[in-house]
Amino acid sequence: MTDATETDPATLRKVTGAAVAGTVIEWFDFAIYGFMAPILAVVFFPEGDELVGLLQTFAIFAISFALRPIGGAYFGMMGDRLGRKKVLALTVLLMSLATVAIGLLPSYQSIGIWAPILLTVARCVQGFSAGGEYAGAVTYVIEHAPDNQRSRFSSYMPASTFASFALAAMCSYLLTTSLSPEQMQSWGWRIPFLIAAPLGLVALYIRHRLDESPLFQQVMDGPKAEHAPLRQTLREQWWPMLRLGCYISLTALSFYIFSTYMTTFLRSVIGMPADKVLLSNVIALSAAALAAPLIGKICDRIGRRPTMAVSALLLGCLAIPSYKLASDGTLACALSAQILLALGAVTANVVTAVLLCEIFPTRVRYTASAVTYNVAYAVFGGTAPFVATWLIAATGDRLAPAIYITVIAVLAFVVTLISPETAGRPFHGSQRRADDNVIGGIKLRSHA
Repeated sequence: MTDATETDPATLRKVTGAAVAGTVIEWFDFAIYGFMAPILAVVFFPEGDELVGLLQTFAIFAISFALRPIGGAYFGMMGDRLGRKKVLALTVLLMSLATVAIGLLPSYQSIGIWAPILLTVARCVQGFSAGGEYAGAVTYVIEHAPDNQRSRFSSYMPASTFASFALAAMCSYLLTTSLSPEQMQSWGWRIPFLIAAPLGLVALYIRHRLDESPLFQQVMDGPKAEHAPLRQTLREQWWPMLRLGCYISLTALSFYIFSTYMTTFLRSVIGMPADKVLLSNVIALSAAALAAPLIGKICDRIGRRPTMAVSALLLGCLAIPSYKLASDGTLACALSAQILLALGAVTANVVTAVLLCEIFPTRVRYTASAVTYNVAYAVFGGTAPFVATWLIAATGDRLAPAIYITVIAVLAFVVTLISPETAGRPFHGSQRRADDNVIGGIKLRSHA
């Protein structure tokens, strides 16, 4: 079998560039909702308690994540059956259409209860699309990458995700500083959602020109080309999916607490001006995007388990200090707080990206990775802003979200201790690795 390491450098650059471009555009569309949450709470809900409106807005944010596992299963099975490139073109198209729809929705004052209902429907379509995007893009890149550089190349996917959130934050910052609060509430908030139309067409064109993953073609053309249905995938891969999902809970929580909720915390809880909050967030997210490839190279050198352990330790030890810094309310402290959170969040996201592919065999890789990733993100990522807002309201403690991160970091560190080392090992097509059937040194019965 021809190994993925034989992919020529020009093709590898083309593949990585196309995956990154599509991911940046798709996640910009998804991210802008979080940055516009305080305004959306006013536009799409009746006047009243500001906290209630914000919680309702974040509830819709969480509901959209409930569709991600369904989208992950649907697009995952489609990608394992029909190929990676077709699915990646479809997901970016759906995301763009849903985002434009949000930008065109009438306000609560115009159509009443239908405004939040239609907003929820559009967000659910976004969530469904997002379920097939990230795992598919990572899978597509890694199936072209050399065995000893998989984390290096897959790290461009979390880098592009952080970059897309930075672009969304930058867009929000420019609008906030250029328009009055009345203009933002009236029509300014619609601009970043409507930008999705031209960006989506660009991403669709780029991805449509891609070739299929050679590793996928080889496995599907071989004697074991039959695709495993979802039930069989769950039966055969339940333990690696459960183990990886427990770790991804930290990845998801840290990502959305850092990238989305921190801006709300600084504006609504601390009372910082919106322009300073968004400026600090743009800088922190940009730094995170730049750091991801470096961490990817380090991960290839030291291995997956040490990287997982470092991410858990960083988040477990730095979450509370970061929130204490943020509570000071100055631009310097806000930026420092976000950088502290970013250290662990970026490390967790980089190692998660490569683990999504190294843990699972090729014939079920898209399905298993998409379901695992999106279930964890639905439970811990989608609910992060809502839970963080509720925890502070219920306890009166500004450090409550940091304590939440610390608890999940302990769980992730424990998972690290029972995880196999997969760095540098060649893919074996549809063959299942023995390490995936081991819990604490006890070999499980194989279903393969």
